[in-house]
Amino acid sequence: MTRYPLAAVVGLVAAAISQPAASESAEQQSSEQRLGKVHFATSCNPQAQELFDRGMLYQHSFWYSASRRTFEQALKEDPQCAIAYWGIALSYLYNPHAPPPPDSLPLGLEAVKKGQALGAKTQREQDYINAVAAMYVDYDKVDHRTRVQRFLAEEEQVAKRYADDDEAQIAYAITLNVAASPGDKTYANQLKGAALLEPIFKRQPEHPGIAHYLIHLYDYPPLAEKGLDAARRYAKIAARAPHAQHMPSHIFTRVGYWKESIASNQESARIAKEDGEQHDQAHAMDYMVYAYLQLGEDKEARAVVDELAKLQFKLERFPGPYAVAASQARYVFERGDWKAAAALQVQPTKYPYVDAITYFARAVGAARSDNPAAAKADIAKLAELRDKLKEAKDAYWSNIVDIQQQVAGAWVLYAEGKYDEALNAMSAAAEAEDKTEKHPVTPGPLAPARELYGAMLLDRGMAKEALAAYEAVLKKEPNRLAAYVGLSKSAKACGDQAKLRDSAVQVARLTSDADVSRPELIEIRQTTGSKP
Repeated sequence: MTRYPLAAVVGLVAAAISQPAASESAEQQSSEQRLGKVHFATSCNPQAQELFDRGMLYQHSFWYSASRRTFEQALKEDPQCAIAYWGIALSYLYNPHAPPPPDSLPLGLEAVKKGQALGAKTQREQDYINAVAAMYVDYDKVDHRTRVQRFLAEEEQVAKRYADDDEAQIAYAITLNVAASPGDKTYANQLKGAALLEPIFKRQPEHPGIAHYLIHLYDYPPLAEKGLDAARRYAKIAARAPHAQHMPSHIFTRVGYWKESIASNQESARIAKEDGEQHDQAHAMDYMVYAYLQLGEDKEARAVVDELAKLQFKLERFPGPYAVAASQARYVFERGDWKAAAALQVQPTKYPYVDAITYFARAVGAARSDNPAAAKADIAKLAELRDKLKEAKDAYWSNIVDIQQQVAGAWVLYAEGKYDEALNAMSAAAEAEDKTEKHPVTPGPLAPARELYGAMLLDRGMAKEALAAYEAVLKKEPNRLAAYVGLSKSAKACGDQAKLRDSAVQVARLTSDADVSRPELIEIRQTTGSKP
């Protein structure tokens, strides 16, 4: 195993943090637990204000159970602290980049109604409560996407009305990202949100929410470099929060910093496990698996996959089941083990897009193992899941599953010898995937559609076209090991010695600390004189 200085340093810091005694003040606890610094001015009494600020420290690092408990404590200290109900309602949204768990919606609405009925002592606090209500009112009649847009409009009004209120600007900025269309390649919302946060970050360099949300706002291929500063600072600002340790890996993944991603997620998973935050733990572990595979460290990836499979989730949320399904599928997919992919067992969940991961991997695995009949059965399940998501008006995930169906269908055509049709279908799938964005829950698809297109082109002897496809993948997804392997094979077939040498050097660099067992990696590393 390679030693990672970042993990060691963060680990030592975290190990030095002791659990606070019950008698300690919220301010002392905040200092010792290293969550950052936030002051959200309220009309509540001093004891409740202190707890409210602490609740916001948790909330800004998406530590929802802790934030909710702390807002509830604030209400006990000051039963007239209506804004605490806003905090409770906010905590029930969980990660705002995904629909809240269905069971949370009536609870969030109840908190909103209690806050409105109690009546805040200031118009500002009342406006905050009314704004979050947009996410809950008529939740059983209005789809999630529409409610998000309503929430954005409300947050915009609060931000305009209280232009000097940093917390209003911060809330608006992250909602701009939540409400952004995955098809908008101008990234207008994201850039607008980042422009709001950057100057506030200079005034409040220890604010966890600003660093956190800048990472989300820059978590896109063309913007990722801009997020490196926030990524490197967030884990230090909120060293005690598992999500703060994980979030930098979103940027590290985008720019292909795999060792940094592993270190980040090792620490995140450790803290989350300590605190019983199973979904945070699983989320970090999936990112860890992805990063290990990009370094050819298959044994390390397998160990994490196996540990993930043993988790028994106490709360019904989608990040945990998603991480389990994705990690198992990506382990065989990234390694090109198509028979193992075809043999994956579906573990049914409440989430169609989670189940789709396994059906997709099975379908591609079967097709690439010359079993198109088995692949077609799994593709039929993908179509069923896609239609279910459409009926639920989940446009994003229905589109993702549709792309998966297109990719699997292309490989079936290929297995049946319908090569031209297969190439056209795969090209269309790659184009469709390029028009959307990955979800924050995942470090990336099991393999980019354009990377799979490159593999198909190369197999048909169209090396020049394959070379272009792999280069396009690497421009969007830097340091992807499979893309460099494909690039090396394509360059060799084209007789392009410069690119062959270049790609082989990159493969050797990425796998320098790995005890590689994949034959293709051993062969490519030997091109550079590196020992397998």
